[in-house]
Amino acid sequence: MIEILFLGTATSHGVPVIDCVIKDYKFCPKNVCKLAKTNAKHNRTRSSILVSYDKKSVLIDCGMDFRTQILRENIKNIDAAIFTHRHSDHISGVPDIRSFCGGFENGLPIYGSQETIDAISQSFSYIFDPNTFVGGGIPKLERNIINQNFNLFGLDFIPIPVVHGDCNGCFGYRFANIAYIPDVKSIPQTSFKKLQNLDLLIVDCLRMERPHSTHFIYADVENLIAKINPKKVLGTHLCHDINYETDEKIIDSRMTFAYDGLRVSL
Repeated sequence: MIEILFLGTATSHGVPVIDCVIKDYKFCPKNVCKLAKTNAKHNRTRSSILVSYDKKSVLIDCGMDFRTQILRENIKNIDAAIFTHRHSDHISGVPDIRSFCGGFENGLPIYGSQETIDAISQSFSYIFDPNTFVGGGIPKLERNIINQNFNLFGLDFIPIPVVHGDCNGCFGYRFANIAYIPDVKSIPQTSFKKLQNLDLLIVDCLRMERPHSTHFIYADVENLIAKINPKKVLGTHLCHDINYETDEKIIDSRMTFAYDGLRVSL
């Protein structure tokens, strides 16, 4: 049994969007930012999941809302962390991962592409500098650069190269018959073979309309569903243009939108 906990489901702005609050929600396309004040499902922190199985927990991505997410969900244990790409909304929570680094001889193992691990090393160089004064504590991390399948605690993780902006090392990941692709603009033909026979596809769905330069919108998700025929689809990395209460009525019957705190077991 694998449980997926959605720690966050938002795009880099989060929801509510600060700009909408500043402008008294006048330009919020579907009033989602105002609705978020009273409906928790509209309140979205930056995208991340926790994958739990066999008494182990693997974090995928660690953005600026990591601390809030961990306290909200009362998470007590993380055994490894995997990163999809180098953008700040997916790595900027790394300093707060220090609370989970005890008990590892070489540090909490983290995994990502060469580009992603380099970005973490550069953004938080003090963590890896042996001369850093520890003070209030710093994470102890074991860096692992991956470009092929790897196994964590008996479960295989398969990197899925995807195109996202100017990244040169953005991955989705497949584990069991589940695929997680939170940031994507297009999928290379060579990656499609890794997306066959899925029980669950979790995929970037920034908004319903208006094409975006670096992200899937619903039409892109719809095309992907037609190509790979997953049994179930959950949209994530959602901006304030997604109102699950109205938009779920017009999307593919196999698809719903994820929300912060959602738990799915397969």
